[in-house]
Amino acid sequence: MSPNASWSFEPGVLLVVFALGLLYGRAWSRARASGEPHRIGYGRAVVFGLGLVAILAALVSPIDSLSDDLMLMHMVQHILLLDIAPILLILGLTKVLLRPATRRLHLVEQKAGYLAHPAFAVFAYAGFMWLWHIPAMYDAALRNSGLHALEHICFALAGGLYWWHILSPIRGRMRLGGMGPVMYMVSTKLLVGILGLVLAFSPHALYAFYEHRPHYWGLTAGEDQNMAGLLMALEQSIVMGIALVYLFVRMLGESEREAQRRERYEVA
Repeated sequence: MSPNASWSFEPGVLLVVFALGLLYGRAWSRARASGEPHRIGYGRAVVFGLGLVAILAALVSPIDSLSDDLMLMHMVQHILLLDIAPILLILGLTKVLLRPATRRLHLVEQKAGYLAHPAFAVFAYAGFMWLWHIPAMYDAALRNSGLHALEHICFALAGGLYWWHILSPIRGRMRLGGMGPVMYMVSTKLLVGILGLVLAFSPHALYAFYEHRPHYWGLTAGEDQNMAGLLMALEQSIVMGIALVYLFVRMLGESEREAQRRERYEVA
């Protein structure tokens, strides 16, 4: 028997993705027509579009169907929602594009209090990963569609908040500076990495749900779990390594621009 690799075309997911695309398209068109010296380019729109594709891949493609039988595919789904989609969506934004909403975003950040602090984002990101991988929670989510949807919402919100603190094009009151981004990402890597190691090297299957599912591709429930844990650890290392390089390059660029501004000021 072959695994279920059907498309789900969940109406709620399609509606959310369509709404995000429509809002972005209108904002992008307005930013292009604003006459700003640094107009938003087509590349940003492509990156944002890829973020929407990542959401669709996670929630309506065969990845979603396969995740019911294989933990490895469920982990792919989590990675897309926690990291890939939020990163691409945020990288598709610019200061010019967000300018009409910048004041409101700062007001929300101010009223959110400790919820807007980077430390909360780290604990939300790692906390949701650990919470939803507790065997009782994990199995319950797979058996209950409403709880499963809540799990996906938690991952999407935690991932969006986490990467916003690092990649946001606008400066907030809680913006990380100096070695802050490095500590931010290393602490997350350690907290989530432990979970990946537990899944990768556990000698027994931790989730009863998968023990009673068909064992496709010759994988036992334990081997499937081990591969999912290895995928989590590998993805974390690759994505966070690339992000650290990106932040370092951006920091150098900001330092150079600041030096040029000081030089112009001194000349004036």
